[in-house]
Amino acid sequence: MGVIGELPFSIGEYRSRQDRFLSKNMEDTLVLIPTNPKKIRSNDTSYPYRANSYMMYLCGWNQPEAVFMAYNDSGVWKSCLFVRPRDTVAEIWEGRRVGTEGAKKYWPIDESYPIDDLEKIIQEKISVCNSISTIQGFDKKLDTLTKKSNLQILDATNYLDELRVIKSDEEIEIMHKAAKLASDAHIEGIIRTYPGIGEWEIQSIIESYFSKNQSCPSYSSIVGGGDNGTILHYNSNNMIINDGDLVLVDAGCEISGYASDITRTWPVSGKFSEAQREIYDLVLKAEKAAIEACVVGSPWSAMHHASSKVLAQGLINLGILECSLEEALGKNYDGPYRKFFMHGTGHMLGLDVHDVGGGRQGDKGPERLLAHGMVLTVEPGLYFGSWRSDISVPERYSGIGIRIEDDVLVTDGGPIILTSSCPKEISDIEDLVGQKNE
Repeated sequence: MGVIGELPFSIGEYRSRQDRFLSKNMEDTLVLIPTNPKKIRSNDTSYPYRANSYMMYLCGWNQPEAVFMAYNDSGVWKSCLFVRPRDTVAEIWEGRRVGTEGAKKYWPIDESYPIDDLEKIIQEKISVCNSISTIQGFDKKLDTLTKKSNLQILDATNYLDELRVIKSDEEIEIMHKAAKLASDAHIEGIIRTYPGIGEWEIQSIIESYFSKNQSCPSYSSIVGGGDNGTILHYNSNNMIINDGDLVLVDAGCEISGYASDITRTWPVSGKFSEAQREIYDLVLKAEKAAIEACVVGSPWSAMHHASSKVLAQGLINLGILECSLEEALGKNYDGPYRKFFMHGTGHMLGLDVHDVGGGRQGDKGPERLLAHGMVLTVEPGLYFGSWRSDISVPERYSGIGIRIEDDVLVTDGGPIILTSSCPKEISDIEDLVGQKNE
């Protein structure tokens, strides 16, 4: 929050979140939610700061050294923030602080205190409580204080994660903006691509577009040309992309803490080869099948099963696998098709790019059903790394890596693709490549 009073959502939105969360807690519970600490890069230089997603969700606070506290007073929940006080000397060096007065005036809380009073006030509150609901592992001092209390320690994420799974109308609006911005950035990368461009140059084009629009990457951008596109989490981004190569770009941005996550693959020469076209067409069909499976009431694994069936059958049709569809899929979708499609089809999306509430397809335990208001990614792919020694890669497809990823909102009326403005049909992509270089 660069300006005092600047919050991405209405006060009512935050109060609604707090009310729903606190209603899940016993009245004799003290709630303590810490934020992330600053992390040192080297010497006295810190990494760019980002608050804990739970802190941002409950009250929008995005400065370090803070704790959200809630306690029940005669049947009424009170929310509080412990924050850094105003300090002119510190602010000269590090930037302006909101302080306790600003926090109480502009943020969705009832009380605010200096962070140095945390221990004293916690000691007062725990004397009339029987349990503490908190998130451990973020604040060592707070962890120590809670353990010393000898009260029952409850994991606040059990409730908070479930609340975060379903996005409100205000959240969806911001996520749509993040998705549109990421889509536009990818288009900018496509139209400025040419044979011989560096991976880092495409990264720079896309990320500078984020910056120009007051955003930042939501994760480390992947820009893999040729064989590098077959490495799932490749992020060196330091190679030249040669004529005839594909480039796989997986890059998303963040607006007010909310992430987008999009992948497109395109030929730097402007035309897919016949072999590239075959694989691309297959991945695109798989992605469309998975999106169609993103309907209310469908199990979480449905999209993975839908994409896997299309990919497995396609690999058989292309002669890459010589077996039946049943054999290719395996008993638990772990058959030989997984040699070329090694990851899940999607994940939840929100304040974290791999957001709460959605595990990997195939995880043990009760399977979540898709519901109205969930936002997730759909991202099947096929990868034929020429460098791999564990499999036999057909020469025709050697060095081809293709992934297509969209952000999808699940609604009662069917799936809505938030990243739909970014082209993914072969003809549309070919029309765009290098357009600004002509």
